[in-house]
Amino acid sequence: MTATSKQEPPIPADDPVAEVVADEAAESEAQQATRRGKKPVTASVATVPAATMPAVVEPAVVEPAVTVPATVVEPAAKAAKAKPAMQPNNVRKLRQAAMMSKAELARRAGVSPLTIDRVESGCPCRMDTKRKILEALGLKPEAREQVFGPDIDQG
Repeated sequence: MTATSKQEPPIPADDPVAEVVADEAAESEAQQATRRGKKPVTASVATVPAATMPAVVEPAVVEPAVTVPATVVEPAAKAAKAKPAMQPNNVRKLRQAAMMSKAELARRAGVSPLTIDRVESGCPCRMDTKRKILEALGLKPEAREQVFGPDIDQG
Protein backbone atom coordinates (compact mmCIF):
# COMPACT_ATOMS: atom_id res chain seq x y z
CA MET A 1 0.00 0.00 0.00
CA THR A 2 1.38 3.41 -0.92
CA ALA A 3 1.29 6.58 1.20
CA THR A 4 -1.30 8.17 -1.10
CA SER A 5 -3.62 5.17 -1.00
CA LYS A 6 -6.95 5.68 0.77
CA GLN A 7 -7.77 2.03 1.29
CA GLU A 8 -8.06 0.67 4.82
CA PRO A 9 -5.87 -2.27 5.77
CA PRO A 10 -7.71 -5.61 5.86
CA ILE A 11 -9.38 -6.46 9.18
CA PRO A 12 -8.60 -9.91 10.55
CA ALA A 13 -11.80 -11.92 11.08
CA ASP A 14 -10.83 -13.16 14.53
CA ASP A 15 -10.42 -9.69 16.14
CA PRO A 16 -13.80 -8.64 17.72
CA VAL A 17 -12.52 -5.17 18.67
CA ALA A 18 -11.62 -4.44 15.09
CA GLU A 19 -15.08 -5.61 14.04
CA VAL A 20 -16.73 -3.17 16.45
CA VAL A 21 -14.59 -0.32 15.08
CA ALA A 22 -15.53 -1.34 11.55
CA ASP A 23 -19.22 -1.46 12.53
CA GLU A 24 -19.04 2.05 13.99
CA ALA A 25 -17.29 3.37 10.86
CA ALA A 26 -19.91 1.74 8.65
CA GLU A 27 -22.72 3.20 10.76
CA SER A 28 -21.35 6.71 10.55
CA GLU A 29 -20.96 6.39 6.78
CA ALA A 30 -24.54 5.13 6.56
CA GLN A 31 -25.80 8.05 8.64
CA GLN A 32 -23.93 10.53 6.44
CA ALA A 33 -25.34 8.95 3.28
CA THR A 34 -28.87 9.07 4.72
CA ARG A 35 -28.48 12.78 5.54
CA ARG A 36 -27.37 13.47 1.99
CA GLY A 37 -30.49 11.71 0.67
CA LYS A 38 -28.62 8.71 -0.73
CA LYS A 39 -29.25 5.10 0.03
CA PRO A 40 -26.65 3.93 2.56
CA VAL A 41 -24.26 1.17 1.60
CA THR A 42 -24.03 -1.48 4.28
CA ALA A 43 -21.10 -3.80 4.77
CA SER A 44 -21.42 -7.33 5.99
CA VAL A 45 -19.58 -8.24 9.16
CA ALA A 46 -18.12 -11.63 9.82
CA THR A 47 -19.59 -13.45 12.80
CA VAL A 48 -17.24 -14.64 15.49
CA PRO A 49 -18.10 -17.75 17.46
CA ALA A 50 -19.08 -17.02 21.07
CA ALA A 51 -16.28 -19.20 22.42
CA THR A 52 -13.62 -16.95 20.87
CA MET A 53 -15.16 -13.66 22.04
CA PRO A 54 -13.62 -12.02 25.08
CA ALA A 55 -15.74 -11.20 28.13
CA VAL A 56 -17.95 -8.16 27.74
CA VAL A 57 -16.45 -5.15 29.43
CA GLU A 58 -18.92 -2.64 30.89
CA PRO A 59 -18.27 0.92 29.73
CA ALA A 60 -17.00 3.24 32.43
CA VAL A 61 -19.68 5.42 33.95
CA VAL A 62 -18.60 9.03 33.90
CA GLU A 63 -20.11 11.13 36.67
CA PRO A 64 -21.00 14.70 35.70
CA ALA A 65 -18.55 17.26 36.96
CA VAL A 66 -19.70 19.10 40.04
CA THR A 67 -19.14 22.81 39.81
CA VAL A 68 -18.23 24.65 42.98
CA PRO A 69 -18.80 28.39 43.14
CA ALA A 70 -15.59 30.36 43.02
CA THR A 71 -16.39 32.28 46.16
CA VAL A 72 -17.51 30.18 49.08
CA VAL A 73 -18.53 32.39 51.97
CA GLU A 74 -18.14 30.91 55.43
CA PRO A 75 -20.99 31.53 57.90
CA ALA A 76 -18.71 33.65 60.10
CA ALA A 77 -17.73 35.77 57.10
CA LYS A 78 -21.39 36.16 56.17
CA ALA A 79 -22.16 37.47 59.63
CA ALA A 80 -19.39 40.04 59.28
CA LYS A 81 -20.92 41.29 56.01
CA ALA A 82 -24.47 41.17 57.36
CA LYS A 83 -26.36 44.14 58.71
CA PRO A 84 -24.80 45.89 61.69
CA ALA A 85 -26.06 44.83 65.09
CA MET A 86 -29.26 46.36 66.38
CA GLN A 87 -28.78 48.65 69.33
CA PRO A 88 -31.79 49.38 71.55
CA ASN A 89 -32.59 53.04 72.14
CA ASN A 90 -35.19 55.26 73.82
CA VAL A 91 -36.44 57.16 70.75
CA ARG A 92 -39.84 55.42 70.73
CA LYS A 93 -40.38 56.06 74.47
CA LEU A 94 -39.47 59.75 74.15
CA ARG A 95 -41.62 60.19 71.01
CA GLN A 96 -44.63 58.59 72.69
CA ALA A 97 -44.05 60.67 75.85
CA ALA A 98 -44.17 63.80 73.67
CA MET A 99 -47.39 62.43 72.12
CA MET A 100 -45.94 62.56 68.61
CA SER A 101 -46.53 60.17 65.73
CA LYS A 102 -43.68 58.79 63.67
CA ALA A 103 -44.79 60.98 60.78
CA GLU A 104 -44.76 64.09 62.97
CA LEU A 105 -41.30 63.35 64.36
CA ALA A 106 -40.05 62.65 60.83
CA ARG A 107 -41.50 65.95 59.54
CA ARG A 108 -39.93 67.95 62.40
CA ALA A 109 -36.57 66.18 62.05
CA GLY A 110 -36.50 66.48 58.25
CA VAL A 111 -36.12 62.75 57.68
CA SER A 112 -38.44 60.09 56.27
CA PRO A 113 -40.91 58.14 58.44
CA LEU A 114 -39.07 54.99 57.34
CA THR A 115 -35.88 56.38 58.87
CA ILE A 116 -37.69 57.00 62.18
CA ASP A 117 -39.06 53.45 62.07
CA ARG A 118 -35.60 52.02 61.46
CA VAL A 119 -34.00 54.10 64.23
CA GLU A 120 -36.72 53.10 66.71
CA SER A 121 -36.19 49.41 65.86
CA GLY A 122 -32.49 49.77 66.72
CA CYS A 123 -30.86 50.12 63.31
CA PRO A 124 -27.76 52.29 63.26
CA CYS A 125 -27.95 55.73 61.69
CA ARG A 126 -25.67 58.65 60.91
CA MET A 127 -24.67 61.17 63.53
CA ASP A 128 -26.49 63.90 61.61
CA THR A 129 -29.74 61.89 61.76
CA LYS A 130 -29.32 61.45 65.51
CA ARG A 131 -28.80 65.21 65.90
CA LYS A 132 -31.95 65.98 63.88
CA ILE A 133 -34.05 63.55 65.94
CA LEU A 134 -32.75 65.01 69.22
CA GLU A 135 -33.62 68.56 68.09
CA ALA A 136 -37.08 67.43 66.91
CA LEU A 137 -37.71 65.91 70.37
CA GLY A 138 -36.62 69.19 72.01
CA LEU A 139 -33.45 67.72 73.52
CA LYS A 140 -29.87 69.00 73.57
CA PRO A 141 -27.04 67.13 71.81
CA GLU A 142 -25.61 66.18 75.23
CA ALA A 143 -28.61 63.85 75.74
CA ARG A 144 -27.41 61.69 72.84
CA GLU A 145 -26.14 58.82 75.02
CA GLN A 146 -29.35 58.73 77.10
CA VAL A 147 -31.47 58.53 73.93
CA PHE A 148 -29.33 56.38 71.61
CA GLY A 149 -27.07 54.53 74.09
CA PRO A 150 -23.28 54.50 74.15
CA ASP A 151 -21.51 54.78 70.81
CA ILE A 152 -19.92 51.52 69.75
CA ASP A 153 -17.75 53.29 67.13
CA GLN A 154 -15.88 55.40 69.69
CA GLY A 155 -13.40 53.38 71.61
